[in-house]
Amino acid sequence: MVVKKKTPKVEAVVLDYVKLKSLTDSLSVEGDSRSIELAQVLKDSLSSPDPVEQIQLISKAGVMLEQLREDESSTGPLLHACLSTLAFLYTTLPAKNPLKRAVASALHSGPDWLEEKTVGWLSECLSSSLSSTNTDHFSHLTDSITSCLDGFKIGEKCVHRLLTEVLQFFQRTLNYYVEQNRGLAGRHVAQAQLMQSCLAVVKASMLVVQRSQEPISSAMLSASSDQSDLHQVLCGLLNCYTCILTDEEFLQTVQSTAGMAVVLFIRSIMGNGDDVPVIVAGLLQCSVDAGDTVPQWLRLSCAGLYDSSRPAAVALYLSHGALAMLSWRGKTHSPQTEKLLLLIPEVLLSLDTRVKESSTVMVVARVLTLWSGLAVDCVQVDTCPPLLRSSLDDTCPPLLRSSLVGGSPLIARLHHHIYAHWEHPLDGVRHQTRTLFQNLLKIHQHCSDHKSDPTTDPYISQLTRDLLALEWHMKGKYGTLACLVEHLGADYLLKLDGGLPSRLLGLMGDQTLAPYASDLLEKLFVSHKAQLCVRFRDGHAWIDGWHKVWVTPLLQVLCTARLDQTTYILDYFLPKLLRCNPSSLSHMVQALQEMPSCTEGAGSRGALGALMTCLRAARSQGVLRSDEEELWGGLVSLPLMRQALVHKHDQVRMDALGLLCESHRSTEKLSRKEMELIRHFLPFNLNSQSPGVRQQTVSLLKKLLCRVKDSAQLLQKRQEQHENDRDQQVLNMYQEFLCWFCETLFQVLHPGASFSRCLMALHLLLLIAELFTFNTGSVGFALGESVSVAHAQAVLYCLANNFLEVKQLACNLLQKLPPAAVRLQEPERLQSLLQVALNLSTSTKPFDSVTAAHLLNLLLHQPGLQDALLGCIQEQNIPLRPPALNQSQVSEASTLEQNTLAVVQWLMICLKEEILKAESSLLQASACCPLYGRAHCITAVLQQLNTGSLALLSQWRAVVSELIGLCYRMSDVVSPVVQSSSPEGLIPMDTESETSADLQKILQEIQPRDSNDFFTSARELDPSETSHNSEQKEPENEVHKQQICNTGGSDGEAYRVTAQMVLVCCWRTMKEVSMLLGHLCQSMNLYCPLTHPDSRGVITEDQVEGVGKYFREQLLQSRHRGAFELAYVGFVRLTEMLCRSGSATLQQLPSHWLKEVLEEVKSSDPSSKLCATRRSAGIPFYIQALLSSEPKSSSCGLLKMTMRSLTALAMPSNDGATESSTVPQVHALNILRALYRDTRLGENIVPFVSEGMQAAILGFTSPVWAVRNSSTLLFSTLITRIFGVKKGKDEHSKKNRMTGREFFTRFPALYPFLLSQLQEAAASVNSDSGQVKLHPSLFLLLLVLGRLYPSPMDGSSSPLGLAPFMPLIIRCGRSAVYRTREMAARALVPFVLVTQVPSTIQTLLEELPEVPGPGIQQNHIHGTLLQVLSLLRSYLTDTHRPQSENTEDCDLSSAIFPRLWLATRRNLCLVTRGAFLDLLGCLCGCIPVPVSESPLKKLREETLHILMASELVAPQGPDDIDLSVPGATQYLQSLAHIAISVCVESPHLWECPEADGFQRDLLERLLQCPHYEVRLFALEQFLKRLQRTEDKSQHCGQGPLPFELSVSSLTSLALHETYPACQAKVLQVLAVLPLSSLLPWRDGMMSLSCQEVLEHLLTLLETSTYSVELYCATLSLTSQLVVHLAESTPQELSEAAVVCLSRWGALVLQSCGEEQPAEVKLMSAEVLVKAVPTLLTAPALPLGITHTVALWKCLFTLLQDEDQDVRDGAADFTCYIPISLHNTGVATGAVSPPVALEMGVGLLCQLFQMWDHVAAGVVNLIEWLLGDEQLDTHCAEAPDLDEEFLFEKGDLNLWAEPLLWARMLHGHLSALLRVAYSPGVRATELDRLSAIANSNFLTAQSSMKALPALFQFSATIVYGKTTLLKERTSLAQSLLETLG
Repeated sequence: MVVKKKTPKVEAVVLDYVKLKSLTDSLSVEGDSRSIELAQVLKDSLSSPDPVEQIQLISKAGVMLEQLREDESSTGPLLHACLSTLAFLYTTLPAKNPLKRAVASALHSGPDWLEEKTVGWLSECLSSSLSSTNTDHFSHLTDSITSCLDGFKIGEKCVHRLLTEVLQFFQRTLNYYVEQNRGLAGRHVAQAQLMQSCLAVVKASMLVVQRSQEPISSAMLSASSDQSDLHQVLCGLLNCYTCILTDEEFLQTVQSTAGMAVVLFIRSIMGNGDDVPVIVAGLLQCSVDAGDTVPQWLRLSCAGLYDSSRPAAVALYLSHGALAMLSWRGKTHSPQTEKLLLLIPEVLLSLDTRVKESSTVMVVARVLTLWSGLAVDCVQVDTCPPLLRSSLDDTCPPLLRSSLVGGSPLIARLHHHIYAHWEHPLDGVRHQTRTLFQNLLKIHQHCSDHKSDPTTDPYISQLTRDLLALEWHMKGKYGTLACLVEHLGADYLLKLDGGLPSRLLGLMGDQTLAPYASDLLEKLFVSHKAQLCVRFRDGHAWIDGWHKVWVTPLLQVLCTARLDQTTYILDYFLPKLLRCNPSSLSHMVQALQEMPSCTEGAGSRGALGALMTCLRAARSQGVLRSDEEELWGGLVSLPLMRQALVHKHDQVRMDALGLLCESHRSTEKLSRKEMELIRHFLPFNLNSQSPGVRQQTVSLLKKLLCRVKDSAQLLQKRQEQHENDRDQQVLNMYQEFLCWFCETLFQVLHPGASFSRCLMALHLLLLIAELFTFNTGSVGFALGESVSVAHAQAVLYCLANNFLEVKQLACNLLQKLPPAAVRLQEPERLQSLLQVALNLSTSTKPFDSVTAAHLLNLLLHQPGLQDALLGCIQEQNIPLRPPALNQSQVSEASTLEQNTLAVVQWLMICLKEEILKAESSLLQASACCPLYGRAHCITAVLQQLNTGSLALLSQWRAVVSELIGLCYRMSDVVSPVVQSSSPEGLIPMDTESETSADLQKILQEIQPRDSNDFFTSARELDPSETSHNSEQKEPENEVHKQQICNTGGSDGEAYRVTAQMVLVCCWRTMKEVSMLLGHLCQSMNLYCPLTHPDSRGVITEDQVEGVGKYFREQLLQSRHRGAFELAYVGFVRLTEMLCRSGSATLQQLPSHWLKEVLEEVKSSDPSSKLCATRRSAGIPFYIQALLSSEPKSSSCGLLKMTMRSLTALAMPSNDGATESSTVPQVHALNILRALYRDTRLGENIVPFVSEGMQAAILGFTSPVWAVRNSSTLLFSTLITRIFGVKKGKDEHSKKNRMTGREFFTRFPALYPFLLSQLQEAAASVNSDSGQVKLHPSLFLLLLVLGRLYPSPMDGSSSPLGLAPFMPLIIRCGRSAVYRTREMAARALVPFVLVTQVPSTIQTLLEELPEVPGPGIQQNHIHGTLLQVLSLLRSYLTDTHRPQSENTEDCDLSSAIFPRLWLATRRNLCLVTRGAFLDLLGCLCGCIPVPVSESPLKKLREETLHILMASELVAPQGPDDIDLSVPGATQYLQSLAHIAISVCVESPHLWECPEADGFQRDLLERLLQCPHYEVRLFALEQFLKRLQRTEDKSQHCGQGPLPFELSVSSLTSLALHETYPACQAKVLQVLAVLPLSSLLPWRDGMMSLSCQEVLEHLLTLLETSTYSVELYCATLSLTSQLVVHLAESTPQELSEAAVVCLSRWGALVLQSCGEEQPAEVKLMSAEVLVKAVPTLLTAPALPLGITHTVALWKCLFTLLQDEDQDVRDGAADFTCYIPISLHNTGVATGAVSPPVALEMGVGLLCQLFQMWDHVAAGVVNLIEWLLGDEQLDTHCAEAPDLDEEFLFEKGDLNLWAEPLLWARMLHGHLSALLRVAYSPGVRATELDRLSAIANSNFLTAQSSMKALPALFQFSATIVYGKTTLLKERTSLAQSLLETLG
């Protein structure tokens, strides 16, 4: 993006009369002729008002000065006056004014003999300015001094002459700024300005000193330098910088610059000797040496820098100063300098755990990177003299070499810093750590002995292996590996890990990792290509190997992976690959075309989708070009493109569209083929439910339209130069295409059009309006002529749409359509629309007021609106008129402002009347004139106004004043309802009718009764305490009956009032009041009549402060969430305005309000009006709004003050929980939660996370429930703030975890806290006594610690290591609480490195008892076993565990064998027995080691023996058969796990007994177990195994089951199983098996026929609606049997079979209903799709014509379902259509649902002809066309019904469009009738259909007549239904006429 440089503003010199006369007089004295001419030019310049002319005259004066000669001109008074005038102008003008540069140029142009005098005059002027005490001129003088040194030689000499005065001025200015800053708390704008001024002074002082080194050095060499003025002022400035550095209120940029200034000044005073590094080192370490190294003046000037209590960041800024201001490059350094170089990183690294602010962490990272860059320069060979390069050892200083080589302590610490910060939330920190890592590699390269070949360096090799072994979710890994690629080359990394490309491509599916993975991939393949090119010097011999490594894995991923995993490959990776090697495109296309078509039902894009992806990327990169004759070089055929454009998968369609639309050149012409493809794409893709697809479609079509526009402009220019018939043909083609485009979009805006279709059409039409405009002239394409009145009406009626986005787009589009088509200039139409808007603004339906607001916004731009408004007023016979405006005001004000004022005034008049009604009767107002509609319209109308250019100021001031008063009155009316504790309870919500008096009485009795009783009556955890709340008053919400009241209106009209109306009226009114007040404060300019009486403001300070008090009351006293949330939005707008206002009073209000509320929270006064609920109601919102208004660039003083106060209050008090401490503590915890959740506070809140976490954990120890509740909420928020939002379903995914080093580096205070808390909690864990002791904070501690994990990069010497936590967590596993043992086991896993897991497991196992005994604690055993299991499972799933495992396995087995009794009956506890069995299952079933030579063989034998002797296999009595003791189910499931491993999962690992049927008997035992959990587990494992091996077993010719179990066992179980889940699972297993293996169906010894089984399953299907899973499984298997029955009996079916088929068809029809769950509809779609070739398209019609057509209707219903997955599933039927029925030119394969629907109806018409049932087909299709729904003719009752459902928005299915469905049916029926000349429909059928059509026509006609005027807005739903009925009827009648 190119940013245009701002042009400096030229301003003329304007002097007061006295000064101008003085200068003019001085220029009028006598002199020589040249001086007189020069003086005259200067006088002309001073008197000229034109700044450009002044510049010209000054430039002319400069030329004249240059021409002066010493022998011709005298240095008399006149010449002196000229120089004095120029010097005065220079010091007066602003620094950025070009006139000042002209003056400087003129002064510089003077001859050499005048230079000294020029310097003298300029010095005199500057000196007089510097002596000024006016603080307002400080910034100007600073800029003047800076400009003197900006390439202005005379100015520089002047500064040198006045050096002491200049520096004294800087000292005086800085002292003033430091003092001023202390009094600006809360005034952010003034504080920001002060910081900018202070920064400018510090920079200017540094510049002066840097440019004045010679004068300073000579002055310092004098004997009495310490007492000289220059020395004193330099010391004074050092003192100022010290104040800035030690004052944390200053911005970091100012402090950082001050740190550089300190080092610069010390160097300037002391010179460049060896003492300077020593002094700087002392400053960094905050130490004063005992010797005389540190001079006394420095100790005094920088006393604050030597103070041990100085802020930690001081060392950071001084380190930055040392690196920036000392000389490091290009010379040999002294030992002191080298020591300082090595000291700086030590100092910076010590800050890692001391700094808290993320911004400071950023500075640390930046300074470390700066240091590393300088260190690279210091150790490079090039910096050494040539004579010292004779040997390798002489390449860098020995001290630096030994200290900076890889593996040294300093480098190790720097690497630890990198690993702790490479996942930092700030991008800048992550980027700096990567650069630091890169520089460390360079430093090591120069210091090591392996310069020539880094791949042989053991340090680098080990570092590479360690990085590759890390988890891939760590973002820092990618950047460091990329640095290693640059250092070592890609070939080395590919040798270490050959699967790196595939693994990185697999990570591209994660949006958070895709950018990092793509960058690393780019580094790899670019480096690999370069290496291969060097290796193969003969041209392109390298290309095949490169393709094999990089392109082949890419194509595999594109074809087989899910679409969401490949989206980012197109965005990030593929363009980079094609840029690297464009010739790879042809290889990709060839490989994809040769690839066999893969299954696309699994969610992959297939070869076609991959081809589109590659071509699109190539096209957008300019690799692929297109022309008229051949699309894209003939790489893809036109039919293939047509198929891709209607593909089932969204992304394939988007890639195909992108291939059409995207181009490397915006002026590339569109070919006719491309336009035809767009015509094919657009109609089928307008109704997409996916917002992402809609956005992509609009974006791509915008690119296409931009191509049309740009290429058309190019063609038109060529036409103007010389006419060309071919160019004119292209322009005509464009004209035709755009007209078709607009017509298609306008046509879809019919009544009943879906939300997505309307949205897409309006978006695209707006694009047309923006790019081409709907003009009607001869210029351009004249698209306005294609917009008819009907088109404009369709857009206008979109304003009545229920979706806000559609309303907004329609309103914007209407303003861009031709006025003649919209017809708003017609007075009658304008008045009618205005009347509708005014009527809708008082509707009881909330969305009607939104429609009214959009109508008003549309009408505001019409000149005749005020006349129309008068007409509406007169029609209502209201004697009120809006105030008239005088003629002068009208001429100044725009039409929009006049109309807005008139509308607002009229709405206010109406609103006043309605408020009066509401004040007398809220019920009547809720029923006839709810207040929120008018208020919403006023807000919407005001939003259209440009408040910065108002002309009718006096009127607007009156309006605003009155509006604010009306808002207060509205709030007073509804506040009793809104602010009550439970308004829903106070307003009864049942259905019984009561009298209006009862409801009115309740409303009158509502009064806010908020107090702190919520806390004072809180119960403590004391078992002796008894309930003392028996005397509580009756609850206010004891009445729960709906009141339906008939309240008489003013004119006697009866209104029907429901409780919902009252609630909506109150809530919406409160919302609109808040929005209106917030908008007034935010948009209206401030009016200060006392200080600025001529300002253009509207709202006064008092009004703003009053609004703030109103919001304060609402937020601090409302109990209900809705009330304060609504007020919060408006209050945020107010606080934003306060911060930006120019009023000092208003700027300080947030600070004042914040301190007030904090004091009130802290005091906990019983008389406090603060609302006390469990979440503190609106108090957190109030403080949140005040703090979020503080600028992010400020020092965040309010936030720091607030957080310090709140964290202190949130901590438990020392005197226990009392009333005075509980209330503030709860409020503080709740407020902290809100602040930690607020994303606007960003990283500024992170420094306070440690204190918040401590408060949350300690809050759990409180005996008060309210404190514990708030602590829970705060803890949850902090977990999210620290570890990020959960990014997946895996609760323990490492994406939401941190290494221990990173966690404790960012939050160092939590290390000792968590450790001490865990020690305390672990000490309380003791189950020996038999008593359950649960430490309150233990669960939280384990939750936090469970999210940490050690990194292999940490090493063993980490000061913040996790080792001290391990024994404590292990001890927690002994708890008597089961959940605590589980948590301890989970928390232990991340604390053990992968290499230490076997030894840790060994240690834990050895703690288990070897023999049973009386003192055994089963809790200890269970906790230990859980920890062993968790460690072992994590170890087995770790992809980077050590490869040599034999020794560890032997050790584990040796520890397990003596303890095998724990898995036998000798162990009486089933819980620990089951846990030990789980351990045995993990070891025996998951580690494939050689059985013959491993102790694992014996372990498997022992485990098998335990299994065979268990209760599951060999029960020894009735108690064993039906275990009912605790833990029995888990124990049996553990046995079942082992049995499944033996028989199903890995039988090759187990040596089973030789006896036949061992495995079969074992599996049947599982299926016969009385515990359903065991049966369910076994069936689930069977199903998983079958699904994994389904294809393999079919190809290999194995039996039906890949394990030893007879199918009859499953078929019998299916008939007799009673538990629904098991029943469903066994049916799913049977449905996977081939049907031939199930039939004949066996039930024990009996054999059942297919029909008998079918009858049983149909009965089960009819009675299993209670279980979705069972219903779907039964439906799937039943459908397979139905298909089999139809295929196996080609002759006539029996009567019983026909009945079965009829029952099945009815059940399928029922399953496709709109009310069915999505799972049922998905299964129905699958069933119908698989039945297409056998039942739906079979020539023999096995189900008969009636049932077959019914199934087709089911399929069409599913194709129009609202659920996307259901539609996609039903659309798969196109893949099962027999080849004989394929039409030429019709897309085959997976297509989108709209295309499938069109194909399906056409196919059905074709089938009617094939079946010879055209007559029956025509009758059925006409019945579908007429529809099932009938219009309710009782229109009079409709309004009453609607009133009870204020938010009813129409049909449930928002995707289906019945009107388009009817038109589609009509089109196909018409085509069918044209083909079948005499369908042979019986006359009786025609008469029946005609009667239905005529009845519907009369119903629609009568309904349309009963509708009110402009019913499209006032009766939208009825209008839509009536229009649909009318259209359907007319289409059916036209067909019946054809048949008749």
